[in-house]
Amino acid sequence: MSHELRSPLNAIMGFSELIKEQAFGEVKPEYREYAENIHESGAHLLELINDILDMSKVEAGKANLDERVTNVAKVIDTCMRLVSVRAETNGLALATEVRAPLPPLYADERKIRQILINLLTNAIKFTPRGGRVTTAARLDANGDFLLEVRDTGIGIAPADIEKALEPFGQVASEALRTQQGTGLGLPLTRSFVQLHGGTLKIESTPGQGTAVIARFPADRVIALEQNVVSFAG
Repeated sequence: MSHELRSPLNAIMGFSELIKEQAFGEVKPEYREYAENIHESGAHLLELINDILDMSKVEAGKANLDERVTNVAKVIDTCMRLVSVRAETNGLALATEVRAPLPPLYADERKIRQILINLLTNAIKFTPRGGRVTTAARLDANGDFLLEVRDTGIGIAPADIEKALEPFGQVASEALRTQQGTGLGLPLTRSFVQLHGGTLKIESTPGQGTAVIARFPADRVIALEQNVVSFAG
């Protein structure tokens, strides 16, 4: 099913991008606009399909972790680069707060990356121009690993936080409802954190911003001296 859905969508997006970029010659402005709409719609549909497939695996208990020693600081840098253009287009400042030296985490690197991308994309989407999105990573007093994304955006009412964590959840805020999205980003993020034995917490104040904190248990933190050999390999 995954292959049958993704293959034609990738073709639609690829050909529409060629038309949009006028790769084989100039096209009428109207056709270029149509190609842009086709590409954007295809990208949105592909995102929805990927999220549904991931959620299906989680709900069926078939989501597995490919665990390894993960350099989270490096993953943060990669994710910040990936969203930098979108943030710049929206007139937002990006920042990182990583307490050095940050120890590695024994985790699924792809899922850590997906957690961060989901949180950063949400933060950028719901933060007005001139705002700020910050990614932070640190150990707390108990030795747990905390990964946090906070913004100066529109915020979420306390009564709506649990709804936002439900698959396809709809919150009361009109500003949140009108934003395009799958409704699966936060539920998937929480599921991926829970697969690691962790928890996801949302702290938010309407009109002031939101902080989402992913907490990973201390037994997943790799002592720096243990990691010298791991990274050397």
